[in-house]
Amino acid sequence: MDFDAILEDVGTFGKYQKLIIYFILLPAVIPCGFHAYAQLFMAADVKHWCRVPELEPLTDTELIKNLSIPLELKNGVLEYSQCNMYNLNYSEIMKNYSDIANIDQSTEVMPCQNGWNYETTTYKSSVVTEWNLVCNKDFFPTLGLVLLAVGGIIGNYIFGYLQDTIGRKPSFFIYLAIECIFGVATAFAQNYVIWVVYRFGVGFTVPAIMATPYVLAIELVGPKCRTLCTILSNIAYSLGLISLAGVVYLVRDWRHLALATTLPFAIFFLYIWPMPESPRWLLARGQFEKAEAILKNMARINGKSLPANYMVHLRRKYESDKLKQDLEKEKSRKYGIMDLFRTPNLRKKTIIITFIWFTNTSVYVGLSYYAPVLGGDEYLNFFLAGLVELPTYMFLWPSMERLGRRWTLCMSMVVGGIACLTTFLVPNVTLALYCVGKMGISSAFVVLPLMASELYPTVVRGLGMSLSSVLGMLGPIFIPIVNYLGSEIMVLPLIIMGALLVAGGIASLLLPETLNQHLPQTLEDGERMGLDTDFCCSPPVKETKTSMEQETQEKHNQMKCKDCNALCSCQMISVTLNEELATVIEKNSDQVEFVVMK
Repeated sequence: MDFDAILEDVGTFGKYQKLIIYFILLPAVIPCGFHAYAQLFMAADVKHWCRVPELEPLTDTELIKNLSIPLELKNGVLEYSQCNMYNLNYSEIMKNYSDIANIDQSTEVMPCQNGWNYETTTYKSSVVTEWNLVCNKDFFPTLGLVLLAVGGIIGNYIFGYLQDTIGRKPSFFIYLAIECIFGVATAFAQNYVIWVVYRFGVGFTVPAIMATPYVLAIELVGPKCRTLCTILSNIAYSLGLISLAGVVYLVRDWRHLALATTLPFAIFFLYIWPMPESPRWLLARGQFEKAEAILKNMARINGKSLPANYMVHLRRKYESDKLKQDLEKEKSRKYGIMDLFRTPNLRKKTIIITFIWFTNTSVYVGLSYYAPVLGGDEYLNFFLAGLVELPTYMFLWPSMERLGRRWTLCMSMVVGGIACLTTFLVPNVTLALYCVGKMGISSAFVVLPLMASELYPTVVRGLGMSLSSVLGMLGPIFIPIVNYLGSEIMVLPLIIMGALLVAGGIASLLLPETLNQHLPQTLEDGERMGLDTDFCCSPPVKETKTSMEQETQEKHNQMKCKDCNALCSCQMISVTLNEELATVIEKNSDQVEFVVMK
């Protein structure tokens, strides 16, 4: 059933869609960013040094460090050790410390014996300071991020099935309930293991809770407005990151932060009344009465009018489609993931798309995780990481329309990758280069899903997108480990992420351009698409229509209502029937009835 044709009657992007999208669906995107990155600040790396009880009567922290802590070279700078102390008799040192200028650097050192002291100027408390997740336990915060990502992969698979089964609207509120329950529970965790379990529960809904408002927005508007909705969703997500920077700046206690990044979103449960179910999904499920109520409301607010028996004809269209499917069920072929790899050209495109998807997800998440440890003000760094995404969206749409998807994707990734790699050569401007890298990956992150959907053939498009995105989500599991390795060499993660971006950008040139190209329908179409594409050049863009499309358009124009110049409901249905279905209906005229309505 062609729901886009129905939208032409009720409004493709009218007042109704704008109210729902701007005031309900876009705000509903924000919790995803909050819960994806708040954990960075709950488990932030805090400066620490060995606690020496004998020297605690001294009030000068710098003097205590000078008497007890050796210096170590870290990122080219001498710093006080965070895990070692001098092996000395501090009771004796305390008696005559005023006569000691400096401790000999050759003095024997040993691991901390009495715990640690923590700097509290940046963070009042964190899970690191509360449970001493430092030195031989310093991997535990990274493990928490890994498990958050593992929960995301599992949850994304389950909730993807859920929203297709029970609907978009109930799925969103299930995600929201789970996220709120585990988010609040996080604030009351009594040990690290329980905290990790709760964070895994929160990760279960990330990024699934963002996908549902996005899908619902896409399904409410016409084809020409879907790219706009995609960009608006990304802008809302970036604004969420900017807002999170303000929240973490104001709330420095990790338990309070868990509550501050969860409880405000409980107000979204009020959306249960104004948020509609997707009428596209309802019609696909045969729930005509519910869809009719939404469509009538949409038409009323958009200033459109529908005939009294409009839904009657939609029901007949649904039944005719169902009849066709039943009659051809035995002839239809079932497609699987292996169909993506059977032929060489489609196999090449699948591998390249999946690699770029993994690269984009890894680098986007990695750069977001890396912002607080860049040096300088951690909150300002994270704020800038979100802020620099916004300008990219302003130039992204015209770039995709003028340069095409392929070159926009390539340039975004290569420019971002070179910026990250250059930090090794010009360390004094690491933050500026980091921002350029974040802008590049933000652009690529928007272009790739659109391009991938235009490259995969219709018969395996869902399979291809699912395969690439699921394998791409392995990135958030891998990238925290890369950042952990960079704790000793700060630019190492940026070099790795830069290399991935450049490799992905170069690989994108092996894909064909999809701008103004017909979408491939069959596996044969998918195999032929791009065979004449060179490494750096695409074939000339053809905007001509196929003979079938021209014939359909002629029928579409001929079947306009003489009074209102709009398609009548039954005529709209007839236009969408292909020749094969027409034959089926002719043979089964006693089962299918069309009523001409003016």
